[in-house]
Amino acid sequence: MAESFGVDAERYDRARPAYPDALVRRIIADSPGPHILDVGCGTGIEARQFLEAGCEVLGVEPDVRMAEFARRTGVEVEVATFEDWDAAGRTFDAVVAGQSWHWVDPAVGAAKAARVLRPGGLLAVFAHAYDAPPPVAEAFATAFGKAVPDSPLGAASPKPARDVYRTMFTTFADGIRKAAVFGEPEQLRFDWEHHYSRADWLDLLPTTGVLTRLPPDRLAEILQDVGAAIDAIGGGFTMTYTTMAVTASLSP
Repeated sequence: MAESFGVDAERYDRARPAYPDALVRRIIADSPGPHILDVGCGTGIEARQFLEAGCEVLGVEPDVRMAEFARRTGVEVEVATFEDWDAAGRTFDAVVAGQSWHWVDPAVGAAKAARVLRPGGLLAVFAHAYDAPPPVAEAFATAFGKAVPDSPLGAASPKPARDVYRTMFTTFADGIRKAAVFGEPEQLRFDWEHHYSRADWLDLLPTTGVLTRLPPDRLAEILQDVGAAIDAIGGGFTMTYTTMAVTASLSP
């Protein structure tokens, strides 16, 4: 699944949200310099935010389709998993990972980040947590169950996304501690809202992990049912996002 998101890189880049400016500013302020390595950079969403803020960014991305899209938007990208990527002696002021650290081997990620960071360098991993309004989420779960009844993946978590992500970020922090070369990890949280029309939400939905590999006919069935649920609540809704982050500086 980690390399399935490039099936429609243009849609992914168009529909996926950017990160709060406050998070980008915080990472830059806590980094000893402007040179950033973006792990799992995808289409370059966060990489472009750091470029626009005056940083120099190198992306590492395993999906060649995503990497090619990012390059067309001005991001320098090397194709590899972070675990296999060859730094060739290069070092960076910050290693960042937006919506991608859960695809990195936890036993390798923090230790490798430490090897490519300069003294005092920052490791910052972050992601969005969100839950669609109950009528929309329920329509999605029901439609997914009908379209893919034998799927080993659930269409919806039994827990709120923020609880799931809180647990995941605690795991990230524990992995950073185990590397034994960083200061105490700090967990950050940024809450914000975004309004979705019916068209906007149905554009985003196919970029999510459980849908990226579905046949077009099954995907269309799900989108039709979810669209009807959005119509029933007025044709749109305001989503509350929580962007979570864990940051830690390399010990001197």
